[in-house]
Amino acid sequence: MANNNNTVKILFFGDLVGRPGRFAVRDYLSGKLKVESGKFQTAESGKLKVESFSTIDCQPLIFNFQLSTFNFIIANVENASHGFGLTEKNYNDLSEYGIDCMTSGNHIWDKKEIFNYINGAEKLIRPFNYPEDTQGQGSRVFELHDGTKIGVINALGRVFMSPVDSQWTVVAEEIKRLKDITPIVIMDFHAEATAEKVCFAKFCSELCVSAFFGTHTHVQTADEQIINNMAYITDAGFCGAKDGVIGMDYKTSVNRFTTVVPERYDVADGNVVQINAVEVEIDKVSGHAVSIRRIFELADKNKKEEENER
Repeated sequence: MANNNNTVKILFFGDLVGRPGRFAVRDYLSGKLKVESGKFQTAESGKLKVESFSTIDCQPLIFNFQLSTFNFIIANVENASHGFGLTEKNYNDLSEYGIDCMTSGNHIWDKKEIFNYINGAEKLIRPFNYPEDTQGQGSRVFELHDGTKIGVINALGRVFMSPVDSQWTVVAEEIKRLKDITPIVIMDFHAEATAEKVCFAKFCSELCVSAFFGTHTHVQTADEQIINNMAYITDAGFCGAKDGVIGMDYKTSVNRFTTVVPERYDVADGNVVQINAVEVEIDKVSGHAVSIRRIFELADKNKKEEENER
């Protein structure tokens, strides 16, 4: 999936959960992440090719690439600060790691300081289908060094979610507006129900969206594909501690389920972190997706620390 001058290559990270998620992405982008095992599946030019790798019986691999491999990097950050919301410090740190655009979801408002900086946060996007007077921007157009423009829009689903404006109307108009600016339009659809994601994705593909990434459920789906020239995955998954409950601590999670007594979730910790991400390649002129690749990788923090001590 090597990109050329006629295409733009985009890397999208699923929901970053707390410090484990932030640091896993930091190390991944710096090339320091030691991969223990994983699988990926590639859908390229309409033909599905399955590949896998494992380092269980051999030396760990080092994921080694330069940031220039990707023209544009997006991450969903609504859970980046201790699992709920995004602090300004973490926003600045993620920017320094090399993330070009940050999408979000219903938890973006959980840290009240968001209202102090969101209007000036040029990389951050909140869901578009909040009321018109909501602070922040629900879409943005980014320009690369070569002049290529990329439109990014974030939206919330309404099935099993708090009520917001209908994405079927307000978002459709915004997609059309962005398409008048650039052929490349990316959608992060933050939603609970798979059926809603699939249906809305097909709807967006008819509006010539280039790539559609589902987020929110934190479980990476194995259905990456190209629909009507649009790269699609139901959920990109999450980045964070593997040994928890979708990134959160098991004990607090089980207490909430068994006692039904409200207890604040805590972010899971552990030696093994996971990276869930998706790569897509898009034609600069047509805005059509050329290929999509799902990424699932694990890393042992202890092994990384041992290497650093040698």
